[in-house]
Amino acid sequence: MRAVVCNAFEGIKALSLADAAEPRPAAHEVLIDVHAASVSYMDYLMTCGGYQMRPALPYVPGTDAAGVVVACGENVTRFRPGDRVSCVNWFGGFAERMVAKETATALLPANVAFTVGSTILNSYLTALYALVERARLQPGETVLVTGAAGGIGLACVEIAHLLGARVIAVVGSAAKAALVRVHGAAEVIDHSREDVRQRVKALTEDEGLDVCVDNVGGALFATLARLMRFNGRLLPIGFTSGEIPSLAMNLPLLKNYSVVGVFIAAWTERFPDAGCRAAETIMGWVGEGKLSPHVDRVLPLKCAAEAMGAVANRSSLGRIVLQVR
Repeated sequence: MRAVVCNAFEGIKALSLADAAEPRPAAHEVLIDVHAASVSYMDYLMTCGGYQMRPALPYVPGTDAAGVVVACGENVTRFRPGDRVSCVNWFGGFAERMVAKETATALLPANVAFTVGSTILNSYLTALYALVERARLQPGETVLVTGAAGGIGLACVEIAHLLGARVIAVVGSAAKAALVRVHGAAEVIDHSREDVRQRVKALTEDEGLDVCVDNVGGALFATLARLMRFNGRLLPIGFTSGEIPSLAMNLPLLKNYSVVGVFIAAWTERFPDAGCRAAETIMGWVGEGKLSPHVDRVLPLKCAAEAMGAVANRSSLGRIVLQVR
């Protein structure tokens, strides 16, 4: 089968389009004809060897995909050949076929295209888990989201807005402001030209943030850690800045706010039934038009390196999708 193969942990330059062996589903897995696969920052980080897990080389990158089930493992009960699905796995998506756990797969609504379906599970499941399970977000609360025009960031903006929160989106350029407003941001801060501290203080009348979802880390996290409201929740999700920040613990102590980690893979592994229910909720919202995943552009599979480069330099909005079939 055709696949994008990573031959070394050297980033984009180590990618090539090649023939690869077709995967076989284990007892609790489904085999999927991939029609589309989206490209995430995690995909890029993994090819560089900078993620917390390293697949055996050579491997096929790609966490998120959508397509049609062609075979099921002997213990699979929720799917059958012919089902249209969205799925997520640590890798394997940038290929004509991939496998995914039954619990990491969800039926794709009939009115949702494969290109859109490939962008949903990882981003929106992370956002729902962060805001509902971890932050216990309440209607009327103020939520700030960093990296708000990226895949997970935009999903957080949309779901927070859907749940009745007031959303402040932090972006890295003026070009991204219009997109986050369309998806539910009431206020936008461009940290490349605005003082985040002063803007947040003004927007919250010096009260601070109820919930902060941080995808960036580094100096921005350090700033936001000083802008939390009493009993607030600060949620680190990722570190696209490349810097894992430290936190002076007197800050959460004095304001009684919580620092709450968000690692979706650990939750779905430990609580697969809850993960499946959350995925079904998300797919329902997408099918009903309550959520509108944004596809930046659609490229052929052979352009995986180009797509990953755009994700790495943060020039993409939402998700870039590779058309496989």
